Amino acid sequence: MSTQNTAPAAEALSASARTQHHRRYLMCRPEHFTVSYTINPWMVPANPTDTAVAVRQWQTLYDTYLALGHEVELIDPIEGLPDMVYTANGGFVIDGVAYGPKFRFRERAGEAGPFIDWFRAHGFDTRVPTEVNEGEGDFLLVGDTILAGTGFRSTGDSHREVGEVFGREVVSLSLTDPRFYHLDTALTVLDPVEGVDNGGPERANIAYLPAAFDARSQAILADRYPEAIHVSDEDGSVFGLNSASDGRNVLISPRAKGFERQLRERGYHPVLIDLSELLLGGGGIKCCTLELRGAAS
Repeated sequence: MSTQNTAPAAEALSASARTQHHRRYLMCRPEHFTVSYTINPWMVPANPTDTAVAVRQWQTLYDTYLALGHEVELIDPIEGLPDMVYTANGGFVIDGVAYGPKFRFRERAGEAGPFIDWFRAHGFDTRVPTEVNEGEGDFLLVGDTILAGTGFRSTGDSHREVGEVFGREVVSLSLTDPRFYHLDTALTVLDPVEGVDNGGPERANIAYLPAAFDARSQAILADRYPEAIHVSDEDGSVFGLNSASDGRNVLISPRAKGFERQLRERGYHPVLIDLSELLLGGGGIKCCTLELRGAAS
């Protein structure tokens, strides 16, 4: 278990000082959700799933985004593609450019076309990938930098490709624990907007589980984000880091008690959302949430 840095940072802000930023997301109603195959350690087909419960929990997440003032677009679910609910894996979007997915496993390969078609139909400059990548599951934007995960799904070559598509610095991070098979299960971006002139903090911050990364990646994260929140394995293992933040409100699992406390100490406002049914498929709040940056419908 990693050691939590529970003490507030010197520059910790009060909750009233944190700024909420309007966000736009893509989601997919889990009308066909089930677990009929295994492509991550969380998926056990022998364990029963309840699609109705998954839909109700998902609806709470959807309604919460709207109640917070955010926009939510929807992509139609497709029968036979139960993992479409995890829209974060469907692409990576910055400044109206959408880099599409190319899934590692054949069970999800059929999702790529519908996501790419959706981006094109909604006015995004859409790029079809050559390299295996699973979208915002393994690509997270922190300020002007793309943090890119590899080790289980997206390949290292996709890090080069995403850098070429967006013309931004890409920092490669290697995941080593199969429970945390995507970057967004082991690291979350707390500040979607960086820069005082933009209404954000001077430097965007993150939270992460150090033990999910190799030594080189841990050193990189420690150097770049010295004020990051270090989350415990206990909170990470309930997908506490698979969360979404608008700069003030951070939507997290209600079982991530330590992380909830750490967020409050830093001046963020945790919003507790139970997606326990969807965790049976290896996904949580962030998995169900793809950020759409900079393109009109």
